[in-house]
Amino acid sequence: MNSFKIFVVEDDPWYREVLSYHLSLNPDYEVIIFETGKECLSSLHQRPDLITIDFSLPDMTGDDLYKAIRKVDAKVPMIVISSQEDIKVAVGMMKMGVADYLVKDENTKDFLWNSILRIRENLSLKEEVETLREELGQKYSFEKSLIGQSPALKKVFALMNKAIETNINVSITGETGTGKELVAKAIHFNGSRRRKKFIPVNMGAIPKELIESELFGHEKGAFTGAVGRKIGKFEEANGGTIFLDEIAELDLNLQSKLLRVLQEREVVRVGGSEVVPLDIRIITATHKDLKEEVRQGNFREDLYFRLIGMPINLPPLRERGGDVLILTNHFLEGFVKENKTKQIRISDGAAKKLMNYSFPGNVRELKATVDLAAVICSDHLIQESDITYLSSQKEKLFVRGNKTLREHTCDIIQYYLEKNEGDVLKTAADLDIGKSTIYKMMKDGEIS
Repeated sequence: MNSFKIFVVEDDPWYREVLSYHLSLNPDYEVIIFETGKECLSSLHQRPDLITIDFSLPDMTGDDLYKAIRKVDAKVPMIVISSQEDIKVAVGMMKMGVADYLVKDENTKDFLWNSILRIRENLSLKEEVETLREELGQKYSFEKSLIGQSPALKKVFALMNKAIETNINVSITGETGTGKELVAKAIHFNGSRRRKKFIPVNMGAIPKELIESELFGHEKGAFTGAVGRKIGKFEEANGGTIFLDEIAELDLNLQSKLLRVLQEREVVRVGGSEVVPLDIRIITATHKDLKEEVRQGNFREDLYFRLIGMPINLPPLRERGGDVLILTNHFLEGFVKENKTKQIRISDGAAKKLMNYSFPGNVRELKATVDLAAVICSDHLIQESDITYLSSQKEKLFVRGNKTLREHTCDIIQYYLEKNEGDVLKTAADLDIGKSTIYKMMKDGEIS
């Protein structure tokens, strides 16, 4: 937990030490003391969480210091501690916006302690409300979930709008890092089931021997270790949406059981006999080509047709043009807000370097790249040298740059050949070109 930083501005050395000692009894508090208003103002870059102000300082009055602090920090709570008992002064300071006004006497330390506790509680509530607002905004707005203005992304928005009008199943495809779960959440939270649960399940992350129990649940004693009834993800999502991520990783045997659940719209827990009716929307996602998985016998064709519903393909970042810079600025704003730093800008050279890169890790990789650049840059300006690409060196990348169209074509074909483990027919199908074109380029030594 981060410490709660308190500035104490008090010119009386004895009283200053009394307040500092009393507040420091709470290990969560970091107390910093100042004798004058100017000393406090020169240290506001340390971003205090709360400031206590002596009303009568040697260099300025309490209201003057309050106004000066507000010009720098519009939100930090302030408590005025004064020897003046004039009610007009207290009312005036409260109208200006101070959090509390305390008169110096034998009870001030306790009043101050309680006042700080109330302020911290209010700050915590405000943070919770702000977090909820941000989460709701992200869930209910496509534009906040998927950042960008490219034609390719607008096509995705159009399909998403169609999907939310019905309860049709949705299948989302796209490379790793393109935002498939964000699309699934946006569809759910904008649709008729938004008040019900959204249950995500990563099919590739669950051990094969546990996935049936995870999806469909089990009864006590169904197998060794089943010490009680477990509700499965399908039952948990009943009335809402279940999101089956990386659906292509599902074992063939379990595919048949999933097909039965989809056909019957009911589930039976492992080791049980009770039939649980299901009213559920299914959204799936994969980075693989399911048609190809069906062709190779890795995925059941009947299950494929059950799941396909409305297909939505997410474009890779390299096909989204100026969205790279829109996302970059979005991530920088988030970094600044989260880390409470000054605004971070990006130089023309750094922007050009980002635009000329293919980002095989897509939006996820861009965010990691931008976050790292924001940390290592100097003077809050990201230079070209601050941009470090994080992709695996094992993967051959094709990068936009000063190449001819023919050279770009060779790079792309070579990339897909390696991705498809040398399968020329698969590569030709992926790129919609003739296989003879690939064989000729191999013969001519343009690709290997």
